[in-house]
Formats: sequence, C-alpha cells, structure tokens
Amino acid sequence: MKRIVLSYLGLFSVAGIIIALDQWTKWLVRTYLPYTATWVPKGMEWLLPYARIVHWNNSGAAFGIFQNGSLVFGTLAVIVVLVIIYFYPKTDPGDWPMRLAMAMQLAGAGGNLIDRILFNGKVTDFISVGNFPVWNVADSSIVVSVAVLIVGEWWREKASKQSSVSGEQSPVDSSEQSSVGSDQSGESDSKVS
Repeated sequence: MKRIVLSYLGLFSVAGIIIALDQWTKWLVRTYLPYTATWVPKGMEWLLPYARIVHWNNSGAAFGIFQNGSLVFGTLAVIVVLVIIYFYPKTDPGDWPMRLAMAMQLAGAGGNLIDRILFNGKVTDFISVGNFPVWNVADSSIVVSVAVLIVGEWWREKASKQSSVSGEQSPVDSSEQSSVGSDQSGESDSKVS
C-alpha cells in the first residue's frame, strides 16, 4: 500500500503544481481582463504583433480546434485522466520521461476539464503568439509532454544502441582474440609436426 501511495505521489505532485498554475493564471485573466481584451506589459507594446495576453474562451480542443465539442472533449478528458491514473503505477519507476509526460498529460486534461465543468463547457485561453491559436498552461503542458516523450524515447534508443554496440564488441573482440590465438597455436603445432 505504501509503495502505491509513493508511486502516485510523483504523479499527483507534478500534475497538482501544473493544474494550480493553470487555474491561477486563468483566474487572473478572467478577473482582470475583460473578455476579448488584449494586454501586454507597459513599455513592451512592441510585442503586440508577436505575443500578448488575450482573454478568450474555447469550447473545442486545444488551440481552439473543433469548436462546440465540449461534451466530447470533456468525456475524453475524463477517460484520459482515468487511464493515466490506472497505468501510472504500472510504468517502470526508472522511466522518468514517461512518468513526467503522464503527469503533464494528466495536468493538461485535468486543468481544462475543471474549466469545462465550472464554466459551461468553456475553457479560458489567454496566451497568444503571432497568428497561432490562443492557448493556456494546460494546453502547453500537453504539448510539452509530447516533446518529453519524444526526447525520452530518443535517449532510450541512443542508450540502447550504445549498450548493444559495446556489448557486441566485447564478445567479438574476445572471440577474435581466441580464434587468433588458436590459429597461431595451430600454426605452431603444424610447424612443430
């Protein structure tokens, strides 16, 4: 029982911090920025064409795609949360990229699910960069988790190739040495005869 609790501690700690940050930033936007208004820090107006904070609502998926699909995406978020909670303790404790990515996915799904439940299916988005769709911390968590998985898999493959290469060289080197030694001894035996 203690092992299971410790296993979930990492998941819920990382996810909890990200969800708290997501909900806090959304609260700040809803509280201090009127709907559809734009804000940039004073003296940094030059950022406006590139980056800004915008109060926006989204009833679709991440980055504003599939609008008016709140029921579908809310249901998917519940499924994602439950699947992650189920599979997290089954993952290798040493596979930190997978575990971190799962915690970040849980946070992303959970953060936006909270909005969908509290605000009639609408998620508050506020980060706007260039002409890219507006997003929030939860959306960012999902995207970054995919990058963590890709980098983690790349590291794992690289380490696997390095260990297999070094593992293959040792037996080959030793077998070559033994065959070279036996050839030499065979040659010396034939010369002696």
